[in-house]
This record gives sequence, C-alpha cells and structure tokens, in this order.
Amino acid sequence: MKNGLLWFCRIGVGLLFIFSGLIKANDPLGFSYKLEEYFEVFHITFLNGLALCFAILLCAMEMILGFALLIGVRTKKVAWGLLLIIIFFAFLTFYSAFFKVVQTCGCFGDAIPLTPWQSFSKDLVLLLLIIVIFKNKENIRPLFSPKTGERLFLVSIALSVGFGFYTYSFLPIVDFLPYKVGVNIPDEMKTPPGAVPDEFESTYNLKNKKTGETKSMTDKEYLKTGIWKDNNWEIQGTPESKLIKKGFEPKIRDLSIQDAQRNDYTTELLGNPFYSLWIVAYDLKKTDGAAINRLNALAANLTASFNMRTILLTSASPTDAAAFAKKYHLISEIFYADGVPLKSMIRSNPGIILLKNGTIINKWHYHTVPDYDHLVKEYLQQQ
Repeated sequence: MKNGLLWFCRIGVGLLFIFSGLIKANDPLGFSYKLEEYFEVFHITFLNGLALCFAILLCAMEMILGFALLIGVRTKKVAWGLLLIIIFFAFLTFYSAFFKVVQTCGCFGDAIPLTPWQSFSKDLVLLLLIIVIFKNKENIRPLFSPKTGERLFLVSIALSVGFGFYTYSFLPIVDFLPYKVGVNIPDEMKTPPGAVPDEFESTYNLKNKKTGETKSMTDKEYLKTGIWKDNNWEIQGTPESKLIKKGFEPKIRDLSIQDAQRNDYTTELLGNPFYSLWIVAYDLKKTDGAAINRLNALAANLTASFNMRTILLTSASPTDAAAFAKKYHLISEIFYADGVPLKSMIRSNPGIILLKNGTIINKWHYHTVPDYDHLVKEYLQQQ
C-alpha cells in the first residue's frame, strides 16, 4: 500500500513537472515577460535583464527534476529540489491571488491559463504529493543501473536546456498565442451577436439622514427592498462596481495601430487585400541591428518588384522611431501599437509577419527569415 502511494506520487509529480516545464520552455520569452511582472511586484526590476536566463533555467529545472524523479536518480537531492521549488511556486501563486497583483501565473504558459487561486490550489495538491515523496525518499528505487541512470540524467539536462534555447532562437514549436499562423485578425477582434457581456454588481453605501444609520447593499438589494423609495436614505459617494461574471471576450481585444499623429490605421492595414510584410519590433532599443539591415534590403526588393506594402510596427516613441529609421535608412512605413499585443504577435525582436487581407499567412524569427527568391516562389507568384 505504502509503495503504491509512493509510485502514485512519483508518477503524478514527475509527469506534471515535465509537462509544466515543457509547456513553458516552448515559449521561454513569454515566460520571461511573466517573470518581469513578478520582478516589478517585488521591486527587483534590476533582474529584468536576467529574466530570459531565469526562464530557460527554471523550465529546464522543472523538466530535469520530473525526469530524475521518474527514473529514480539522485533521489535525496531531487526530493529537496522538488520541495523547495513547490514552496517557492506556492508562495508566488498565493501572493498573486491574495494581493491580486499578477492575474495569470504562467504555470502552464499560454496553453492552459489559470487564475492565481487555481494555480495556488494546484500547488497545494502538488505540495502534499511532494511531502509524501520527501518523507519516503529513501524508498525510491531506480529504474536503471546507476551508470545508465546517470547518463540519462545528463542527457535530460542537455535536452531540457537546449530545448529552451532552441525555441527562443526559432519561435515556439506550438503557438498558443492569438496571432498564430492562419488566424484572421479582424475576425478574432469581433464580438459575435448575442454574446454574453460581462456582468457587474454595484454596491451602494447608504446613510439615513434622520438616524445617521449607515448600511451597504448591492444594486439588486437596493431595488428589491424598495429602500430607494424612502427619501431618508441617501447614497454616499460613488457606488463600487465589481465584476461577478466574465462574459465573452475576443481573443484579440487590444490591437490599435496608429501613425505618429495618432491617426488610426488598424482597419486599413488589416483590410489590405494584397500581401503585406510587417516587421514587428516592440522595443527598438533591444532590436537586432543586423537583422534590421537584412529586412530593410528584403523590404526594398519586395517594394520595387511587387509594390508590396512593408511596415515597421513598434511601441517606441515617434522620436525614437524616427532616429532608428534614420540610422538604418528604413524604407518601410512606421506605425505604432502598444507593446503588449506586439509581444503576443511574435516572440522575436524583430519578428516578421506576412499578411493578406488580415490573415496571418506566415511568420518568422529574424534568425529564419526567408530570402527574396523563396518568398516570391512560395507566395507572390501564386497570388
């Protein structure tokens, strides 16, 4: 019975840690953005420059610990590692939930969004399972000989760390974001007819002018009790509004594209019936200069040969963008959008998106940008 419980905990924790690490390692840059949110909450933003390294290593650690637990190597160190990391995660998720600071913990990346309370509950269950493992760490038996187990352990380290660096360098293998290939952006921005809107509840603070008595009640109670008919009761201050039921929310809800004069170009750019090339560089200070030079040459050829519209989309200020354009002799038009949707569009700075009539035809990391001949053969000769 005891051995069966240990195996249940071992398999459950091992697989969940591997899954959690693998999902986040699929998009380490996205996970690093989440870490930066936590750094801001705890006032340690000086670590922002290390967020990506932390993201890759933390994802790798989860996968390595989970795999080591399953095959039964370095059991004492693995048990301690599991216990410390789950206590750390539980603290973060509780802090997020209780103080309402980071509303999605990123435990399973963008694949399975969890609220902070859901994440904290998950961590509590894991903590219980890990306590069982920790107390019985002497009884964990390896699946392989010591020599084979160590070799497999070292291979898991190389693969776990390497996977994170690979997806960072060449985009996520599976794209869980709203701007995935094949998506029509205008369609994802629409709210369908009959969609249920958000439901809010207002709370009134009331005071009786005669007796001085005070009370609070919701808008429904206010109407149901008929207290509004009594002129002695008056509302104090502004009613407090609270979301009680989430309604339909478009997958893309925060995209607004403007020029330097704040004229809106969202509809025009997304409604272009021809191919257009978007160079997305949310932070020009961190944008790879050599990649911009290559993309500028590609844009020049596409514009000259096919009159293709090419744009640089950034969250930088118009002043910084103008200086950037002058430095690199950009031929692309420059437009502006908030950094949040730009980070979601593509995990690369710069990243390249090929669109037609608002549909994402393909997108590339700047490490894998196709050359002019490939683009022409693959797309433009077929239009």
